Amino acid sequence: MTVIDDPDTRADQVLLETRDLTMHFPIRKGMLGRTVGHVRAVDGVDLTIAAGRTVGLVGESGCGKSTLGRCILRANTPTAGMINYRTADGRVVDLAAMKERELKPYRREIRMVFQDPFSALNPRFTLNQIVGEALRVNHVLPASEIDDRVAALLQRVGLRAEYRHRYPNAFSGGERQRVGIARALALDPRLVVADEAVSALDVSVRAQILNLLRDLQDDSNLTYLFISHDLGTVEYMADEVVVMYVGKVVESGPTAEIYGNPQHPYTEALLSAVPDPDPDAAARAKTDGRGRIVLRGEVADPSKVPTGCPFHPRCFYAQDRCRTEVPALREVRPGRRAACHFAEELELRGIDPTDN
Repeated sequence: MTVIDDPDTRADQVLLETRDLTMHFPIRKGMLGRTVGHVRAVDGVDLTIAAGRTVGLVGESGCGKSTLGRCILRANTPTAGMINYRTADGRVVDLAAMKERELKPYRREIRMVFQDPFSALNPRFTLNQIVGEALRVNHVLPASEIDDRVAALLQRVGLRAEYRHRYPNAFSGGERQRVGIARALALDPRLVVADEAVSALDVSVRAQILNLLRDLQDDSNLTYLFISHDLGTVEYMADEVVVMYVGKVVESGPTAEIYGNPQHPYTEALLSAVPDPDPDAAARAKTDGRGRIVLRGEVADPSKVPTGCPFHPRCFYAQDRCRTEVPALREVRPGRRAACHFAEELELRGIDPTDN
């Protein structure tokens, strides 16, 4: 086990921090399976998650959000970098450097809520088996007490205790996601990674699940890494926002500041796609030239990342420097970081967070 002795990472408010976290998947071809390249799914990410807070991780599909979440869970073994996790007794350990057998106690404390509630639950198991499995595997409770614990967990997420004897096919998508949340809470985690936790749900039940997650956070002082492509949802859930593009963080900061005053052109484009609930305001914005920014092309191929700034082929503000020099992720104002050469010079438009 690797224990880190660093005053910065031992700060009380920091629960987890990644440093230069990298996940490259090899591309193999030929009969001998020779490596001919790499998919740079996560490429040198620095991320800080404070205890009891929610960090929203946003970006288009294919930008590396889910892979980053899986690396933090150690479902994927990172290619390089550190995952500094502060334990309950104040030690800071590097999860990235641990072997599988060393990770077991930390897997109890970092859990995941999956995107698709239909494929995430085994249809052959009852809710008692699904939610109670982690309790049995980790020998947390005597077998005689697991049934009562599962009943309490189901009630905690808004389901009836007697449902524990039923199978997943008896439930709607929203109810299944509540079961997934109960399973994640079974071991009393400190950090929950919610990977697109409401994107597969009907719009009518999304708000219910989001409110449930917030209530659970208040009750148990949970910390969330909330992964989503829906910036409207992230605005409601997150205290801080981290924007990713092609495996890299391009901007981060407090939610209200990111939404009101973006510092990276990619963030500006994402925010322009957030629908305005007021149709009159949306019509005025389009008339005033403040409608949606439609980017050119598609997200860059992570196996063939463009030279210079990865976003420059789609950026309307790109200059010659952007095509040759990779911008560093730097502090452009207190508490705000952006990876753009011209962040201080550009006047980018955001949205009023109170309007959505």
